[in-house]
Amino acid sequence: MSQRNHPALPQHLAIIMDGNGRWAKKRFLPRFVGHKKGLNSVKRVVSYCAKVGVGSLTLFAFSTENWKRPKDEVNKLMGLFLVALQKEVAKLNENNVRLKIIGQREAFSEELQQYIAQAELLTAQNTGLVLNIAANYGGRFDIVSAVQQWQRAHPEASVSDLTPDALSEYVALSDQPEPDLLIRTGGEQRISNFLIWQMAYTEFYFTETLWPDFDERQLDRAIESFQQRERRFGRTSEQVSKC
Repeated sequence: MSQRNHPALPQHLAIIMDGNGRWAKKRFLPRFVGHKKGLNSVKRVVSYCAKVGVGSLTLFAFSTENWKRPKDEVNKLMGLFLVALQKEVAKLNENNVRLKIIGQREAFSEELQQYIAQAELLTAQNTGLVLNIAANYGGRFDIVSAVQQWQRAHPEASVSDLTPDALSEYVALSDQPEPDLLIRTGGEQRISNFLIWQMAYTEFYFTETLWPDFDERQLDRAIESFQQRERRFGRTSEQVSKC
């Protein structure tokens, strides 16, 4: 079998980091404590992916729908995002990690937008792991935005000229391979408006483990599950076996 059909590990890994609030609730702690604890899992997973050679890691940090949460929780999440940028970007840069933020950053404070821009600029030339943080991101908006960008780039074209290949150049992460594997922690089994376009052929892995408890061993299990799957991309098993 070709490496494309049974790769040693996913070259693009996407994760929905779910369960921070429930982790805290189980311990009779404020939900925000769970979010802070979840940062440790982010650090572990980023370090692991960089070490083993994953090309891209995309983490769903804050969706366009998360603004509906209690205002105090949202404000604390924004503050946590800012602190993480302030404290962790230098370390990412030292480890040759390139940071990229996808989503509608205009909704963030001016200070947070400045730190995002500075972090992306600092790490822009790094050649190791690409760490994508989806913040104020929604898959449906991503597709609508891509269509709008395509129309602006082709003002004389008709919508009948639009093809999947053409649109794929304008969706988020178009500069990277599509995700091979999606992991969702916390027991829920849905994608929650995350990378709808990009995950047409992504393999899914759901685990009951809450995000603050997710570690290298849990990640190994997900990758081992991925390695057992036959990725056909619309072809038959017989066709794949000849590749």
